[in-house]
Amino acid sequence: MTPHRPGREVAIVAFAQSDHRRRTDDLSEVEMVMPVLHEVLRQTGLRTSDIGFTCSGSSDYLAGRAFSFTMALDGVGAWPPISESHVETDGAWALYEAWVKILTGEADTALVYAYGKSSPGSVRDVLTRQLDPYYLAPLWPDSVALAALQAQALVDAGDTDEPALAAIAGRSRADASANPHAQLPGARPQGEYVVRPLRTGDCPPIGDGAAAVILAAGDRARELCARPAWIRGMDHRIEAHSLGVRDLTDSPSTRLAAERAGAFERPVDTAELHAPFTSQEVVLAKALGLDDTVRINPSGGALAANPVMAAGLIRLGEAAARVHRGDSDRALAHATSGPCLQQNLVAVLEGENRA
Repeated sequence: MTPHRPGREVAIVAFAQSDHRRRTDDLSEVEMVMPVLHEVLRQTGLRTSDIGFTCSGSSDYLAGRAFSFTMALDGVGAWPPISESHVETDGAWALYEAWVKILTGEADTALVYAYGKSSPGSVRDVLTRQLDPYYLAPLWPDSVALAALQAQALVDAGDTDEPALAAIAGRSRADASANPHAQLPGARPQGEYVVRPLRTGDCPPIGDGAAAVILAAGDRARELCARPAWIRGMDHRIEAHSLGVRDLTDSPSTRLAAERAGAFERPVDTAELHAPFTSQEVVLAKALGLDDTVRINPSGGALAANPVMAAGLIRLGEAAARVHRGDSDRALAHATSGPCLQQNLVAVLEGENRA
């Protein structure tokens, strides 16, 4: 299959995120988002009026009220009127919408942000609303129980075991020690079983946080950033909704999205994978063909901070930031939504060729 080739150069030129915390009872969504938006604009020197398109990602189910994203627009500044959109999912898909908007020529710059407050309620129960409403949702199987089914399938297939999962958890959180925004930095004991074979250490923390990126096209990107992270390709695909008809040890949608994004044309040196559970990193690494030469989740990944609806956008931002700093020349970023890696987005980011 021929990878999709965008006809216009588009890059991530700035990335900012909040310090991710277990609870932010003292902050509204607007108060949580505003500092992040100010920081990402400060990095480029842009003002809100300079942005051609704004797109956000969040979930009304987390906020517990309809059209909650309209309140967060107070942090952006919607007057004078702006060109704005919203996706009811992870902000990675908001970035995809903004990327398409710029590719069409309708904008030269875009602001993308996402946020989530999981602390007010039971996020494990909230996420059951993503399930099939007739057969699965009435049973209330929560996100950890479903991830445990996937993990056990991997163990039964011989793809992993509990010590290997513990090693993934230890590596991720040790790497997060260098991430000042991480909620759980530093290696720690695996803890007790939550749902076998997953222990506490195999599961993501519950917490609140926000993130934002700025996209720009062509020479505008070069003006705003010393080393833009060019989006060479991006695609997203979906698995069957019913878990019973899927092979939970594999992720064909991730593989197809990566192929369409051009990820397999030549090796990547970094991969930021949105794997909230250690077992899901096993599935993704296999689907993407990642070996020991690839640095996986140097930021600590979703095991170190998992603000629901923002964690996928953070993977794209973290990958872009490594390109900006010169720590990576070709990075892969992945985001997921839904139970057991149901929906998957893959992007390939590259820095300018060096002389």
